[in-house]
Parts: sequence; structure tokens; C-alpha cells
Amino acid sequence: MSSAASFYDLKAEKKNGQFLNFADYEGKVVLVQNTATKCGFTPQLDGLEKLHQKYKDQGLVVIGFPCNQFGSQNKEDDEGTESFCKLNYGVTFPLADKSDVNGPNTNEVFAYLKPRAKGLLGERINWNFTKFLIDRKGNVLHRYAPTTAPASIEKDIEKALAE
Repeated sequence: MSSAASFYDLKAEKKNGQFLNFADYEGKVVLVQNTATKCGFTPQLDGLEKLHQKYKDQGLVVIGFPCNQFGSQNKEDDEGTESFCKLNYGVTFPLADKSDVNGPNTNEVFAYLKPRAKGLLGERINWNFTKFLIDRKGNVLHRYAPTTAPASIEKDIEKALAE
């Protein structure tokens, strides 16, 4: 479990030594997911970007965490991953550095999210594109399976944005 007292205490490293400071997302609805470039679910990047574009002005923040833990489906380095996502899916939402979501090197963000919204395997993430929806107060509202298409969670996003 993460040592962070709240969602807003979290940080995530991104390329060039910069950080995503989650305190900057206070008052926003946040959708966090682990991504991969060579996964059968990779086309979900398109749907995630559509959600980002449609709702960013209403307070939605979409954040991707590239992950190579499942079938080595994201072998690119951070720059290569970002380039792939932009060129193939038009991704403009922030991407953190490649991260582990399970095991001893679990990224702090996932260490915080997993116990607050368990899935099929309990806390463990079972594959790429597991998604977490966080409300404007930093509460984890829901965890979605990798098979859950971004468009199918749009109503939950709209509800969270309205609150």
C-alpha cells in the first residue's frame, strides 16, 4: 500500500525528469490506466483520447502509465512510447514513465489505487488497460477491467463531473 495520505499526495515521474503532481488535479475527475503499445487493447488509446478531448474543459484528466509487465507488450522506452501513442492514436493526455503496476516495484500511484478498488484478482492488476476513475475529492470511484471500452464508462465520467 502506498504511504500517501491522499490521492493528491501522489506524484508520477514522466520523461525528462519532470513530474505529474497529483495536487494539480485537485477538484478534477481523473481517469488513470496502465497502457501498452502492442496489446490487443491498445486501440483503446483512441477512445481514451476521445474522452480526454470531450471532457477536459469540464475537468477530466486522463493519465496513462505505460507498462511492460504483461507479455512484454510495451518494449519501447518512454520517448518511443510517447511517439507511438501520438502518431498512431493522437494521444495528447499525459503519459507517465513506464511503470510496474504489480510486484515489489509497483508505481506509487497504483499502490495507492489498487487496495481502494479491487478487481477480479483482488488488488492485483491482471492486464493492460485496467482503469481507475477518481472523483473531484480524490476518492476512487471505480476500477474497470481491461475489456471495458472507454466509451462504456462515459456515463460514469459524466456523473462524476456533475458532482
